[in-house]
Amino acid sequence: MHTITRQCCVWIWLAGSFAIPCGFTLAADAPVSFELDVQPILTAHSCNSGGCHGKQRGQNGFQLSLLGFDPEFDHAAVSRDARGRRIFPASPENSLLLLKATAELPHGGGRKIERDSEDYQTLARWIAQAAPRRVEEEPTLERVTLEQDSFSLTPSQSESLRVTAHYSDNSTRDVTRLTTYLSNDDAVVSVDENGTIQAGSLPGETAVMARYMYHIKVANVVIPQTEPLPAAVFESLPRNSFIDEQVYKKLQTLGIEPSPTVDDHVFLRRVSLDLIGRLPTVEEAKAFLDGTEGGTKAERRAKLVDQLLDRPEFADHWAGYWADMLRPNPYRVGIKAVMNYDNWIRQQFRDDVPYDSFVRQLVTAKGSTWQNGAATLYRDRRSPDEVAPMVSQLFLGIRLDCAKCHHHVFEKWSQQDFYQFSAYFAKVGYKGTGLSPPISGGEEVVFTSTKGSVSHPLTGETMTPTPLFELPSGQPVAATEETDGEPVDPRVALAEWMTSKENDSFAEVQVNRTWGILMGRGLVEPVDDLRATNPATNPALLSALADEFQASDYSFKQLLKTIVLSQVYLHSSEPTPSNVADRLNYSRHYRRRLRAEVLADAVADVTQTTDSFQAMPPDSRANQVWTTRVNSIFLDTFGRPNENQDPPCERLPESTVTQALHLMNSQQLDQRVRSDNGRAAKLAASQKTSEQIVDELYLSTFTRYPTADERDYAVNLINAAAERRSVIEDLMWAMLNSPEFSILN
Repeated sequence: MHTITRQCCVWIWLAGSFAIPCGFTLAADAPVSFELDVQPILTAHSCNSGGCHGKQRGQNGFQLSLLGFDPEFDHAAVSRDARGRRIFPASPENSLLLLKATAELPHGGGRKIERDSEDYQTLARWIAQAAPRRVEEEPTLERVTLEQDSFSLTPSQSESLRVTAHYSDNSTRDVTRLTTYLSNDDAVVSVDENGTIQAGSLPGETAVMARYMYHIKVANVVIPQTEPLPAAVFESLPRNSFIDEQVYKKLQTLGIEPSPTVDDHVFLRRVSLDLIGRLPTVEEAKAFLDGTEGGTKAERRAKLVDQLLDRPEFADHWAGYWADMLRPNPYRVGIKAVMNYDNWIRQQFRDDVPYDSFVRQLVTAKGSTWQNGAATLYRDRRSPDEVAPMVSQLFLGIRLDCAKCHHHVFEKWSQQDFYQFSAYFAKVGYKGTGLSPPISGGEEVVFTSTKGSVSHPLTGETMTPTPLFELPSGQPVAATEETDGEPVDPRVALAEWMTSKENDSFAEVQVNRTWGILMGRGLVEPVDDLRATNPATNPALLSALADEFQASDYSFKQLLKTIVLSQVYLHSSEPTPSNVADRLNYSRHYRRRLRAEVLADAVADVTQTTDSFQAMPPDSRANQVWTTRVNSIFLDTFGRPNENQDPPCERLPESTVTQALHLMNSQQLDQRVRSDNGRAAKLAASQKTSEQIVDELYLSTFTRYPTADERDYAVNLINAAAERRSVIEDLMWAMLNSPEFSILN
């Protein structure tokens, strides 16, 4: 029996169950556990953080594992390393560990604890007990919980979090004081070291992370508008699908009124650029805007979406997004291999291959890199620990990179998880010349080897291929057997587990990625970082989209159609007083700059001139370029990935001064506007009236007719000019430089 005292209260620990209030103190003779009592103190005071002794080589000769992920290492570092000089059991108060922590000896980290504090007393008792690694019948920490994990606050209101640790012997402990807290957005809600959350002055929402040792919980905090909107506002809104129900339900809770529905010309331009990366032609715009095809507005929009999804440009446009995530540097893996890889990706979209089949082919790819482009994935990532984090990030939304060296700082993933998952790729074998950058021109064959294993870097244990989590059914990953003398390929079992309809993460990361492309922001950002500490802004919508994706047998086109025909997709990008501050809930359409290749092709279409790209057939479009090694100042300026960047490549979506200056001053753009074979020259030489010319300029550039004032102004300029070609060229140049052209509204 152990006695635990706090002030005048006495708590008795009996037969495996106890509850300790916040701020507890152990009795003087109670055994102190290094893992349960000492390590939490080191973590709470940031001693083992990345900026202190938890960095890769430690600090001033003293190294701890990052955030205490390796208790064995930390115990040795404190009690035995440096000849045990950090502790002095005969006189604990003179131990270097305590003298540094209290700043009684010079300490770069400053004073961490006070001599009369509970933490000091706990450390002193542990040292006096000869610094044991474990105590008798020591339980293990299994999980932590929050007393409350959802808050709705008014501006400037504060609330307190309370964290409870749960142990293997059914005991619990209030660890609020020793927990580390972090707000995802301090401007909305801040949190102090005691777990007190403080709402800001403006409406908003965010998540607050509470981390005790390697266990993490998240509290969601919402600050609604102070004046709720009448229910009639949302009852009157049209709804086209479950997407609208989920978004409007959230907006009603927050008291945010959505922007109105866009006109046909905005929808036509938006959906065309989103689905095929191409502006509508003048003829296509006229037909849609004039309603010559008949049918209701909803019917015409649905018909348009079907037509766009069947266009050949669809495959090139959407393959480009995946090329960013998969396509390596051709000078590293070989020009022919990358070209085959790019062709393979595009062919998947031309054939409308279901997403799960696309992923299975990639993950289990083998054969010649000159014949099966998918095998290039393994020519670039050549070791299990290189392939595993890429596969988990792209197809599960789980970023495992941190767990390669230590327990993930913001997630549950451990080194054990990382190397067990990596073991799926241990038997990937190679035949051929290998890599020889900067040329790497040879062929290589990827095959399943009879040998290969992955070992844990600390324990040396040989890892068994193991999925990152169990599926809801609890069924183990299906084992594969030898067929036709071929060795067992662990990747087949991995692909079955990943693409199972029970694996929600597989569907969620793809629908989130697609939603982010179409709506300007993912439900989770970054789009491939799905974790408890980075929750979705609308979890119910993410889950519903994933369910719909699975129900359609992972039809990518059906997913796109579901999103672009929703009422939420039709919101105007013009903010209202109610939603001007909303950045998370899709009460309006979030504006974004056109993708580099899309903008380049739009310039070509408006000017009616063609680009010339190296290593490409004549009249190729920017969306068809197979490698970022193809020179293009325009594409580089507008944010295509660096050719030396490892996939998955991220593009910076922000507009820059350099981009604006390029559109204004580029000699190449000026030559295309003034080309003798371009649209401006053809219009000037035609028999069209000034009004017809102005209409064509606006329809080709902005996919709309000009307003009355715009038409009058432009017509007067043309009619007053001695030579109308130069005026038409100047008008086109001005329109190409306007935000309406380069920003998708």
